[in-house]
Amino acid sequence: MNADRRLQRLDRHVDTGTETARAGKEDLHRAFQAGIDGSGGRAGEETDILAFRRQRHPWLLFTPSTPERAVHAMARPTIQPTDGMPGADADARDATPWALHEVPGDLDLAAAETWCRQVAESHYENFTVASRIVPARLRQDLANVYAYARWSDDLADEAPSPAAAEEALGAWRRRLEACFAGRPDHPAFVALADTVRRTGLGIEPFAHLLDAFDEDQRFDARGATVRYGTRDDLVAYCRRSADPVGRIVLGLEECRDPELVAMSDRICTGLQLVNFWQDVRRDRRAGRVYLPAEDLARHGVEESALDEPVGTPAFKALIRDEVDWARTLFDAGAPLARRAPRSLRAAIGMFLAGGRAVADAIQAIGFDTLRARPSLGRFQKSRLAARAAVSVAWGTIADRLRGGR
Repeated sequence: MNADRRLQRLDRHVDTGTETARAGKEDLHRAFQAGIDGSGGRAGEETDILAFRRQRHPWLLFTPSTPERAVHAMARPTIQPTDGMPGADADARDATPWALHEVPGDLDLAAAETWCRQVAESHYENFTVASRIVPARLRQDLANVYAYARWSDDLADEAPSPAAAEEALGAWRRRLEACFAGRPDHPAFVALADTVRRTGLGIEPFAHLLDAFDEDQRFDARGATVRYGTRDDLVAYCRRSADPVGRIVLGLEECRDPELVAMSDRICTGLQLVNFWQDVRRDRRAGRVYLPAEDLARHGVEESALDEPVGTPAFKALIRDEVDWARTLFDAGAPLARRAPRSLRAAIGMFLAGGRAVADAIQAIGFDTLRARPSLGRFQKSRLAARAAVSVAWGTIADRLRGGR
C-alpha cells in the first residue's frame, strides 16, 4: 500500500470535527510520515497501527467535558524510550513535556488538575457529553480518572513495539504504586492522589486496568492471535478491562454496596461486549478474536470467515446471539440507574442507553459487522444524555412525592 493510500486510510479513522482533532490528525500524519520516509519510527504496515486507535474500553464512549477547552492539543504520550526502556536518554526525556518520565518543575495540584482536563478535552475520540449530566463537584475527579485510564491505554497502544509497551506499562505501574504510597510524580498521579485521598478509592481497580493492557501486550509480543475459548474466559478479561471503571466511578461517591457493584459490572461488561461485536473486522486485522471459540463452534463459523468482506448467515446468527447476551447484561444492570447515588444516575443511564443504542445499530445492519461498522453520531450521544437527564429528573420528583430521599 503506498503512502498516499495509507494517509487516506488514517484520515478515515480520525474525527476532524474540532480544532484539537485537526491538530491531533496533523501530529498523526507527522508520525506516520516519519515511518515511511526514513526520518524515524517504523516503516511498512506496522505504522498502520496509528490509524486504528480503537476503542477497546467502554469508558471511551463518553468522557468528561468542561467549559475550559483544550490548551495542549496533543495531551497524550509521546513515543520516547524512557524509564528503563532501551535507548532512553535524559535529553530526550527532558524535551518531552507530557511523556512518561517525571515532569520537571513543581507539580502542584492545580497544574496537575489542569493537565487532566486537557487530556480529557483535547483527545480527538468521542467525548464532550458526560459533564452535562454530572454535578460540577465530580467533574474534576472524572477528568482525573479519565486521564489515568487514557494515558495507560495510550502507553500500551502507541509504543513502538510490544516489548516497549510492556516496559512503559511496568514503569507506569510503579508510578501507580508510588501514588498510593503518597509519592505521586506525574500530573496524572498528582491529581489522582487527591481524588483517592478524598474518596478512599483503593489501588485494585486501577491496577486491574493495567493488567488488561499487559495481557494485550503479551499476546502481541508472541505474535499470537488473541482468542478466548469460552464466554467465561471473555468475562474474566472484561473484569479487568471494563468493570474497574464502573467500580471507580461508584467509588467517587463512596458507593461500595456489593449488589450495586455487581450491577455496574454487568453494564460495563455489556458495553465492552457490544464494542467487540461492532469491531469484529478491525479486531481480526489487529490479531484479536473476541468471539468465544465455543460460540463460533456452536454456530458453525470458522475463524477464517472473519476475513470475508460480508458475513454469512451463520455469522450473522452468531452476532445476533452475542448481541442478545450483551442486552441481557444491560437488563441485569439497569436497576443501577435508579439505585446508584443520585449524582451518578444520569451518567449511568446515559452509558446504559448508549450500549443499547449500539446493540440496536448492530441489529439495524442485519448483524453483519463484517460488512459495516455501526456507531453512534454526536447528535445521538447528545440526545441520549438529554434523555438520561430527563429520566433522572422525573425519577427524583417521583421519589420526593413518595417521600423518598
